[in-house]
Amino acid sequence: MKSLLSLNFTSEMLGIPLAVALLLVAVLLLPRSARIRARQGAVSLGLSIVCGTLRLLFPTDLVISRALLFAATFFLLASMGRSIVLIALDVVVERRSARTTPRIFRDLSTGVIYLVVGLVALRAIDVEPGSILTTSALLTAVVGLAMQDTLGNLVSGLALQMQRPFDVGDWIEVGSGEQAGRVTEVTWRATTVMTLDHVEVILPNANLAKAAIRNYSRPSPISRRRIVVGVSYAAAPHDVHTALVAAAREVQGVLANPPPSSRNRAFADSAVEYELFFFIDDFSIAPRLDGAVRDRVYYALARAGIEIPYPTRTVHALPPPDTAATRREETARFAKAIAALDLAQPLPDDARLFLAERAHLRIYGPGEAIVRQGDSSDELFIIESGLVGIEIRHETPALPPQVAGALAAAQAGAAGLVGGAAATPLGTSTSPVTANPRTVPPPRAHEVAELGAGQCFGEMGLLTGEKRAATVRAKKICRLVVVDHESFHGVLAAHPEVVERMGLLLASRQAALDAAATTRVATPAPEERSRRFISQIREFFKLV
Repeated sequence: MKSLLSLNFTSEMLGIPLAVALLLVAVLLLPRSARIRARQGAVSLGLSIVCGTLRLLFPTDLVISRALLFAATFFLLASMGRSIVLIALDVVVERRSARTTPRIFRDLSTGVIYLVVGLVALRAIDVEPGSILTTSALLTAVVGLAMQDTLGNLVSGLALQMQRPFDVGDWIEVGSGEQAGRVTEVTWRATTVMTLDHVEVILPNANLAKAAIRNYSRPSPISRRRIVVGVSYAAAPHDVHTALVAAAREVQGVLANPPPSSRNRAFADSAVEYELFFFIDDFSIAPRLDGAVRDRVYYALARAGIEIPYPTRTVHALPPPDTAATRREETARFAKAIAALDLAQPLPDDARLFLAERAHLRIYGPGEAIVRQGDSSDELFIIESGLVGIEIRHETPALPPQVAGALAAAQAGAAGLVGGAAATPLGTSTSPVTANPRTVPPPRAHEVAELGAGQCFGEMGLLTGEKRAATVRAKKICRLVVVDHESFHGVLAAHPEVVERMGLLLASRQAALDAAATTRVATPAPEERSRRFISQIREFFKLV
């Protein structure tokens, strides 16, 4: 013990002069404004001398003597470490980098020095630091979990200082602009920002490390500002650009280089929006300059006779729709389309009007199937506008051109292709239905004819209920007048005498189609065919 005490005494006698020398060097090398930082080292050196002197008053085997020895050694080494940190960071590093050392680095360096000093001081009193660290492992884990947010801020603060996105004194904007101000302090936990409203905001370093940071001081203090102004549609763009740029140039604080500029931003509801750009080199007066530029823009536009319009909207008040008049016009149009059909010639005028009043309009787009081959349908379609194609799906051997054309016409007639004009075969211009150039139809649907405005299809299904023998597909946008079975039933019930005339009309058309098909072995007599159609019509409409 005596040898240990004598060794410690010798170390103190050598350490105190060294600590004094380091303290003097730090004070002499530090700038006058930073010499106050050496006060901590001087206080530690004084406490070390006091503790060493008090230790001499007590016997060496007392606990208080060992405590005073620990304190004297700790404060002595702390004074020396503090002086070394000041010389390294505040003198050497700052002079080489020409930048102020962040406070977080000073605090962290001082903390590490104190930790090392504490471990050395424990060894001075024969206490092994490793045993203390081993017994406090559980306590360390608990403290670490409790301080994870604090440690996160510490690590984030170190990362920010290593990357140096900003320094104390820089004007920054955090996130989407909700916080903007001048950095006043960066500590191990948070960064302090003085906003333009002269409100101090403390931002945790962990949040800063995750957010987007805009620095308006580095690498250059020059930053671009913009304002948006709406002017009348009557103003010429050249005049507006000239007035805006001239107004910005007259504001003190707006830089001449880079020069102000403007652009047409958008055509809004009530104004043409222009965007004026100008540059400043002092972010602290940015709001004031924005307001000054707006003032000058107002006066400049007023002098140029350019109006800044109020938000306006033109409202056109429309009278309520006259549904009765619209329906009358539609009925007249339908009646005209129905009257042009050969099928409607036997009907009196009141019957045609009755059908027109109950008809309705359907619209089909190009490529849509109106009816499909094999489907049941009891509606008549009159083409008011547009063009449709007739497609037949069948597999037959090759036929002579005249026979193939007659057969296609017969099938089209079975699908109801009878109207005010004859169907136009695909690939021909005028004349009755003739052969399609493709005389051998493929297994898939084959287009055999076209129908246009004024023509109709579906009368066989309307009058007899036969299934569709062909598919009708719109080739253009088609407006179709549709007459259904129930409406036609009302007409035949009121005018049963027209049934025979319609049977004769269908029979004559079928006979003309059969005459063109030379492959038929025998055809029924006209009277027999007429009686058959009349019977089918009466049976389908349940007429006695």
